[in-house]
Amino acid sequence: MTTDRDHGPRTMLTTIRAAAADIRAGRLSPVDLLEQCLERIDRLEPRLKAWVLVDKDGARAEAKRLTDELKKGNDRGPLHGIPIGIKDIFDVFDWPTAAGSKLWANSVAREDATVVKRLRQAGAVLVGKTVTTQYASFDPPPTRNPYNLERTPGGSSSGSAVAVATGMCLGALGSQTGGSITRPASYCGIAGCKPTIGRVSCHGVVPLARSMDHPGPMARCVRDLAILLQVMTGGDPRVGVVNWAEPHLMAELDQPPSLLAPGGLFEEYASPDVRRMMRDVVATLCQRGAKVGEVVPPAAFSEVLMRHRTVMAVEAAQFHETRLRRHPEDYGPNITTLLEEGLACPATEYARAKQHQRELIGEMDDYLGDAYALLCPATTSPAPDAATTGDPAFNSPWSYTGLPVVSFPVATSDDGMPLAIQLVGRRRGEADLFMVAAWCEALFAGKVPEPPL
Repeated sequence: MTTDRDHGPRTMLTTIRAAAADIRAGRLSPVDLLEQCLERIDRLEPRLKAWVLVDKDGARAEAKRLTDELKKGNDRGPLHGIPIGIKDIFDVFDWPTAAGSKLWANSVAREDATVVKRLRQAGAVLVGKTVTTQYASFDPPPTRNPYNLERTPGGSSSGSAVAVATGMCLGALGSQTGGSITRPASYCGIAGCKPTIGRVSCHGVVPLARSMDHPGPMARCVRDLAILLQVMTGGDPRVGVVNWAEPHLMAELDQPPSLLAPGGLFEEYASPDVRRMMRDVVATLCQRGAKVGEVVPPAAFSEVLMRHRTVMAVEAAQFHETRLRRHPEDYGPNITTLLEEGLACPATEYARAKQHQRELIGEMDDYLGDAYALLCPATTSPAPDAATTGDPAFNSPWSYTGLPVVSFPVATSDDGMPLAIQLVGRRRGEADLFMVAAWCEALFAGKVPEPPL
């Protein structure tokens, strides 16, 4: 047990796996677990501002119902009774979906997003809506980083990252079009997964750039991510998501993995803290038997950040154009700049960007060779100040190519902020990626303390 100077004693935060085991052993009930989360919300939310709404009454009623189900022998699986936060771009029946907009603040959804429906069916307790940057873009949110209130939590899945990091819920939904899962997860010291593009349905999710939008889970460890993603995936004919064969995502790796560490922009854009972290990570992995080879990124990487921005700007402008003209006051400066770029972009330039994207995706299919995954820093630096959401340069290439990513914290910077790595797998290769990520994560257990709040 540790001590919070302002609020007395606090216990180590639990994981989905641990809570699920306690629930099944009768040591914990869904009702008691929810009350622990609600107590943390009451205590920390005034400073952190992670939530748009918290449905205490609805969550308590659901936790009670799920507790009664277990007593009757009806077990929905490892998410039964687990409190989950929902990023406020996902529709939840009878809750508003504001997406950071003042004018949409009372826009009540009439059905669940597909992924929300899957979580409900698996027994998750939906606690409330977490803060997103406006329209899942770049304008800084009111949310604050729990490691330092003057730093950004990242974006756009800001509230989800902070809520999980501080135990206000045990897992949360995020989404990524540039770096909106990996970056906030890394800045806030938790794990995040951006799955293969199309692995998780976007039905019922406010879009940013439809060809690159990736819903994904955020949690306190890699195995919790696997539990969440296992439930979230599946076919959805309404949006063209096929019923891929879904592998079991929690298998054990039987030997140290072979990894590739790309240079290029992943070295050029990295801060000294991040470069030092990567050297230490590679040394630790090699000492434990892993093989880490260096590799040069494909030549097309020289244009990836520019081309990603073009695709995102044009596709965002397609969705927002009419509303931006009618209600310009409801758009922050950064999202406005992005949309104006998209509206001004020549069709030929967008076509060139999409061609570049297709060609790079084709190159990446063979890039890994015999290696399990690419090993990269998750962010260019520790969390910067709260005037920005941070640089997505290390994340955008994987949103652009649609490859699956798992990130988790491995160290702290000189000033005590979390630092993380990301592992990038083959298209639809989540099963191998989670095995490698869990093996690697175990080597760095305890390296990043809980937030001091």
